[in-house]
Parts: sequence; C-alpha cells; structure tokens
Amino acid sequence: MSCSTSEEEEDEGRDGYRKGGYHAVRPGDQFAEGRYIAQRKLGWGTFSTVWLAFDTTSSIFVALKIQRSAVEFAQAALHEIEFLTAIAEGDPSNSKCVIRLLDHFKHAGPNGQHICLVFEFLGDSLLRLIKYNHYKGIELSKVREICGSVLLALDYLHRELRIIHTDLKPENVLLISTINPAKDPVRSEFSPILERPEGNPNVGVVANVNEKKLWRKAKRAVAKISERRQSMEGISLQGRSLEGIDVRCKVVDFGNACWVDKQLMDAIQTRQYRAPEVILGAGYSFSADMWSFACVAFELATGDMLFVPKTGKGFDEDEDHLALMMELLGKIPRKIATGGSRSKDLFDRHGDLKRIRRLKSWPLYRILVEKYRFSNTDAREFSDFLLPIFDFAPEKRPTAEQCLQHPWLKSSNLKPNHENRDVGLEKSQSGMN
Repeated sequence: MSCSTSEEEEDEGRDGYRKGGYHAVRPGDQFAEGRYIAQRKLGWGTFSTVWLAFDTTSSIFVALKIQRSAVEFAQAALHEIEFLTAIAEGDPSNSKCVIRLLDHFKHAGPNGQHICLVFEFLGDSLLRLIKYNHYKGIELSKVREICGSVLLALDYLHRELRIIHTDLKPENVLLISTINPAKDPVRSEFSPILERPEGNPNVGVVANVNEKKLWRKAKRAVAKISERRQSMEGISLQGRSLEGIDVRCKVVDFGNACWVDKQLMDAIQTRQYRAPEVILGAGYSFSADMWSFACVAFELATGDMLFVPKTGKGFDEDEDHLALMMELLGKIPRKIATGGSRSKDLFDRHGDLKRIRRLKSWPLYRILVEKYRFSNTDAREFSDFLLPIFDFAPEKRPTAEQCLQHPWLKSSNLKPNHENRDVGLEKSQSGMN
C-alpha cells in the first residue's frame, strides 16, 4: 500500500466527508477495538483514504485503507478482498511480489459503516520513482530488476490463480520501501502515537486540508519560477542517482481485477497501457496484462509513456492509439483489425484505419537509439525483450513465465542508460508523437 501521495495531487477536500463518504480520521484514532492506531495520512483516492497505522498486537506499522461508506464503495472493497484473500492464501511465504492483505474489518462512524483493509506497509510507486528521476529514464540494470519482480507477480496471478489484474501501470507497482528514508517509520525510528492528542476534533480533517492546499499552491508557484530560470539558463536536468534505493517491488490495487473465466467489464486498463484487443472489443485474457507490462518497462527505461493518444480533426483517441501502435509495430493483421466488436468504427474492410491514412514508421529499436541515445547493444537487447510482448495477436505474446527466461533479464552487462546519452539531449515527457 502506497506510503505517500504525489505533492502535485490535491487533497480529497471537505465535501467527501458526509454520509456515504470518507471517514474523518485524526492521529491517535483507534480501529478494530484498539488494535490499530492511526498515525498519519499516506494518501487518498476516489474510493478511500489510506493511513499509516500502528498494529499494537504485532508491534508493526501497517497501511490502513478506509473505504467510503456508500454501498457501491463497500461492494468494491468486498470485490478487492476476494482477490487479496486468494493471493495471500496462495503465497504463505509472501514471496510472489504481490501486496499482502493482513486483515479486514468494518468500522462504524458518523458517515456510515466503512470497510477497512489492513496491508503491509510499502514504499513509493514506480510513478513516483520516475518523477524522482526527473523523467530521465532509470538505468537498465534497475529496470531489469523491477521487471523481474513484476513478471514474478504476473506469473503467480496468471498461472497459479487465474487472475487478470487489468490495470497494470506505474502507479500500481510499489517499491517495498520508501525512496526517502525519513518517510519510512522503521528506518526513521518514528515513535508511534498511541493515544489521540486533545484539541479541536476537526483539526485533522478541515484545517489540515486548507493548510495543505495553500502550501501546495505556494510550492507550485516556486517550482514554476525555478523551471523558468532553468530554461532561460539552458540548464538540462540530469536524472538523479538511484544508488542505494531498493527497487524490489510489489504489484498492488486489485479493485479492477477479474478471474479469467468471470470477466465483469469489456473496457479495462488505463488508456496509455491499453492493449489493442481491448480497444477493438475483441475480448482479452492474461496477455492484456503483458501488453501493459511492456508499456511500463519502456516508461521506466526512457521516462516517457510509449503511447499517448490524442483526439484530432476527424478522429478519436482510439483511432490515434491504434495509429501510434502501427507506426511502432507495423500494420495490424487484417484478421485482427476487423475481428472486434468495434472494428467497423475504426477500420475499413481492407484493415486500414478509416480516418488516419498517413502513418510514419518509427520502429522501437530506432526510437531507443535516435530519441533516447541508447547504445546499439542496449537498444537491440531491450527491443528484443519487448517486441514479442507487443505482438498484435494476443495468443502469440509470451507469458510472464516465458519472459522470466528471456536472456535480457539474465544479462549482467547492462550499463546505466545515461552513460549512452548526449548530455544536452532534450526530450519530451509526453510520448512518441
């Protein structure tokens, strides 16, 4: 469970604290008959807030996810608990690189009854790691290590449990520890709060929200001034050193997961990580997760998302997304292009896009060399690893188990990406187009 929100994110605001909404929490609040004591807020989402809590029974810090109380949020929590329980039961040694659910219970509050999930405390997301490194691309040895962990998780989910994650992206993979040791309660030797401080009962929710908003607004203003100065001086930020940062990680967030033989939705995956068969409405399986995985691997190595589709004059995001895929990977085979429930909206009977005719070929190997200044060897080895996963035919993509045997993952001569780059190279943070 994530240990921190991004500084750019707004708070959840006061409006969510009403009947059916969030539960107001203050440091020192007790849950599950006093077993868990809230310490500080770690983050929030549409469905819940997440708090660092101290487990007085086990004397460990945990992440406490408190779901909003409305019926639809409670149902979503029960859905997630179903998958997390199966994951924990099948992995007694906690070695499969998937987040571990430790406990769950109900908590009654002024806004209703909230389902609470207790997770092991984990660190920052891969998205946070990418941002920390100034979107410059992480050294390939660390990308390889992260890929190994994610593939181990996917192999477990797919082969042993028959679960499709359906929303793999950098936000949904967490490092096992924080980038900043000061944010880790164990490494920073944080003394747990064991009782609630006296004072205004609303301080933890209302005043805190307003103060944080003002602070973030000021911080953004300072950041903009700093960026302007750097651009005027022609300074190009280099990636930070990730020396000493533990990149072991775990896959998290099973709110949208499904069993392979019991799929609830046709529309899955966050846009930039969406597989072509999902766009086309041609059904999906474990191989859709593999497509997302390959997109994440590229983003880690370069700092950029691989596919960032946009709407344009006469075409929509779906058509642009497919066009970007074909510019990278070649034409979609006609049988696949015309085989989905949405194919007639996007393709003509010859398998050509209806509204985007001019495509510029820019294969993956050339992108890595020309845009990101990878060495020829690194570009060849990395593209050899990714390209089979980017097969338009889902059944031809390698499984997570097969990917774990790929020579690139076992290579020991990987060099940091930045050693292969021109120091002054400027690059976009918005994808290929």
